[in-house]
Amino acid sequence: MKEFIAYIIKNIVDSPEEVNVQVIDNQKETTVEVRVSANDVAKVVGRQGRTIRSLRIIVGAIGARFNCRVRVEVL
Repeated sequence: MKEFIAYIIKNIVDSPEEVNVQVIDNQKETTVEVRVSANDVAKVVGRQGRTIRSLRIIVGAIGARFNCRVRVEVL
């Protein structure tokens, strides 16, 4: 899943070399931290949060298939 999220984010931003995706596993959920440059945060979030919301829905559906809850945070 980490590679999938990194692939999508790198194709959205202007500085793909600065994209860093980190996965943190807890007992109840998995948190995916996406770090991008300050100039690219707006592109990842999108207008009214539509882009990040769509990514969260897709990742949530993948996580549901494996019976785990996944959170995506943009830092």
